[in-house]
Amino acid sequence: MKNFLHGGNIYAKESPTGTWLDFSANINPLGMPDPVRETIREHLENIVHYPEPEAPRLKSAIAEHYGVSAEQIILGNGASELFYLFFHTVRPKHVLIPVPSFSEYERSARAAGAECLFFPLLPEERFSVDPEKLNQAVPTADCLILGNPNNPTGTLIPREEMESLADTCKKNDCRLIVDESFLDFREDGERYTVRHLVPGHSNLFVIRSMTKFYAIPGLRLGFGIADGAFKKRMEQGKDVWNVNLLAQCAGIAALSDGGYEKRTRAWLREEQNFLVNELRGLPAVEIIDPTVNFMLLKCGSSLLAAKILDGMRQRGILLRDCGNYRGLESGEYLRMAIRSHEENARLVQAWKEILREEDLL
Repeated sequence: MKNFLHGGNIYAKESPTGTWLDFSANINPLGMPDPVRETIREHLENIVHYPEPEAPRLKSAIAEHYGVSAEQIILGNGASELFYLFFHTVRPKHVLIPVPSFSEYERSARAAGAECLFFPLLPEERFSVDPEKLNQAVPTADCLILGNPNNPTGTLIPREEMESLADTCKKNDCRLIVDESFLDFREDGERYTVRHLVPGHSNLFVIRSMTKFYAIPGLRLGFGIADGAFKKRMEQGKDVWNVNLLAQCAGIAALSDGGYEKRTRAWLREEQNFLVNELRGLPAVEIIDPTVNFMLLKCGSSLLAAKILDGMRQRGILLRDCGNYRGLESGEYLRMAIRSHEENARLVQAWKEILREEDLL
């Protein structure tokens, strides 16, 4: 595998237009909710003090919002920290990972000495997960990790199929990690979440991110839901102050703003439709229908994908090159976030300009 690279690196090079329009990171373009901005201002002077150990108030807010027990919640300095914490706690020998998927799954597993086994998701099947085949592969590993929805494909697995996988993993003494970091963007997230299965599945660990939906990636905030005994075991292996004071306050404030959730989902519904309709009519591009706030696209060739990436950079726009994802090494695939209407329209216009330069439009 190539280097474990991510989108959102606006620091590597200076934009030719002065600022980057970043479609490479999947962050809510509505920006921080107003209560989050206000609470950061209010608590800024408090950073002379240590954060609240174990953040019980934040855990209580998360428990109420998501309908789970606070005793099941473990907090992370971003969702990614929780992958590393899990693997360094459990130390599985063989980790099964459907690919393409988020590169931190493999990176965190390898950091704990695990061997990674890859379950290919096929482009001719729109990268969908065949639950029967995946169930059959479970006995080969002692840990399975799934993104639901998956990044970068957007693939979703219904809760009924996820419950079957959880049962199979339990029978085979296999740990199951389910990354639901983007599920908040869906209005029907309850159709897919498995967080309520945790009480009956001590092998299940559900991870959620708060940084993407609430547009606070620089603060780093995520949480996991696990069996109480296992959660305590993981907490023994982490810093009691791993979530900083401002992130704790921001998380509580974010969960209080129900109107922000509604506005986000209404924006996404409209802009998904706009981008799909605009891009689907263009030559030399195939769209994997988006399920959340990003979409995967296949260009007619790796050369065209490279020209689109470069042409976008020249216009101050960043897209995500997917060539370093396992299963997408052909270089034809790009991932792009869904942003505000004005920004999305700018992206479409730039795409058309590049295609004209290549005599494709």
